[in-house]
Amino acid sequence: MISSDIMTGKAAFMASLLFLFALFTSNLRITDAQIGVCYGMMGDNLPSPRDVVNLYRANNIKRMRLYDPNQAALEALRNSRIELMLGVPNVDLQSLANNADAARQWVQRNVLNYYPYVNIKYIAVGNEVNPVGRNREHSPYVLHAVQNVYQAIKARRLQDQIKVSTAIDTTLVGTSYPPSKGSFRDDVRSYLDPIIRYLVNAKAPLLANVYPYVSYADNPRDISQQYALFTAPNVVVQDGSRGYQNLFDAMLDSVHAALDNTRIGYVKVVVSESGWPSDGAFAATYDNARTYLDNLIRHVNRGTPMRPGPIETYVFAMFDENQKYPEREKHFGLFYPSMQRKYPFGFGA
Repeated sequence: MISSDIMTGKAAFMASLLFLFALFTSNLRITDAQIGVCYGMMGDNLPSPRDVVNLYRANNIKRMRLYDPNQAALEALRNSRIELMLGVPNVDLQSLANNADAARQWVQRNVLNYYPYVNIKYIAVGNEVNPVGRNREHSPYVLHAVQNVYQAIKARRLQDQIKVSTAIDTTLVGTSYPPSKGSFRDDVRSYLDPIIRYLVNAKAPLLANVYPYVSYADNPRDISQQYALFTAPNVVVQDGSRGYQNLFDAMLDSVHAALDNTRIGYVKVVVSESGWPSDGAFAATYDNARTYLDNLIRHVNRGTPMRPGPIETYVFAMFDENQKYPEREKHFGLFYPSMQRKYPFGFGA
């Protein structure tokens, strides 16, 4: 006869195993759920959209960023359950800003004709528009285009299901060190502040393209490669009670702080792009890209020192795109155009 103590011990052991298994599988699901991959199409040798969607599904990639409403891609996404960030190209901003009917037609053609069979989660109205940068001609139209698209979504009572935002790059952050002192540049505040007010009112996230690679490549004297690649063995930047062991967290928290320091209201940040090229420029090597991307995918479940918790992140990009410029832009792919995996890591089971 087995003693009750042994039975109790076995029960406790089994309960512990079940708890650890649940925790492990939960972490896998959370990590999987946070990662998307950007699907760029600037190549003349890329597979068909249907093959691409099948590749996403085969590799357990559950989120996609699409930079324009490519109809073949939207058709291929039907019933795929892949969550979609759908882009409005910068060249379309003026017409959508100046004409509410044009925005309604855009939403009807590219959103309502597919939703909910295509799981559209975000509409990114414009990408990396900078009012003092090379594409400044688009900046007067971003806010009004966002608002007109939002109103078209709201008219169908979908504003809680589909969030309308815009994607910025981190050059709009003027002060980024230490991260807690993050603030937007004075010469972009008149552009950004009204967008932030809209985001607060619409309860929509700001989309931010965060590239430690670019910051490191531009300043390798002051930024270590280990800090950029998530491989620093110790804290590199101490910011009050917060310690930063990687540049990704520091850059992202500088955006969080810049938003908070406007005192307009709380805005969540979704990382709409992050990646590392495998060729074509300084520090753009296969090994560096593999290390950065693998560590990024593992890291996003943890959150940053300023905002713990999962970070919704879109890796750039699905494929190497041979029609991009400069050279390094051709080598950000997780896959070759042949659909062969470039790196050994995956996205969970």
